[in-house]
Amino acid sequence: MEITRKKVLILGPAALLVLVLLGAGIAYLTLSGEELQYKTQSALRKALPTTAAAELHSRGVTLTSPLKCKDLPGWTKDKLRASCTGTTTDKQDVQVLGSGEEKSGKSYYTILVGGRPVVQNASCLGADCRHEDG
Repeated sequence: MEITRKKVLILGPAALLVLVLLGAGIAYLTLSGEELQYKTQSALRKALPTTAAAELHSRGVTLTSPLKCKDLPGWTKDKLRASCTGTTTDKQDVQVLGSGEEKSGKSYYTILVGGRPVVQNASCLGADCRHEDG
């Protein structure tokens, strides 16, 4: 097969366009990756009582005292897991679960009041959500 000047003039720019689009796609995926708000287990555990209380307050739920938080079994450097417990002023149990995964950069939060979900698999709580909205 002979490569003529005409074929080179057609195939050259087409190949260049494919490479540019491929590079742009890779750059987009790399730069748009999510990053954890709390990068360590300690940071997640320390922030959870405040952010969860703020989230509950915004939903009209009042706590009798600050939430008490602890690490959940099975957490690792790359997979953060914490839970908090407390009581509302109307004597309902509160349970907060927070998790984050370094690999995906995603966080999930669930809050149960009286055994019922008030927040389920949210990506943020309280003031952290205002940061995401811009």
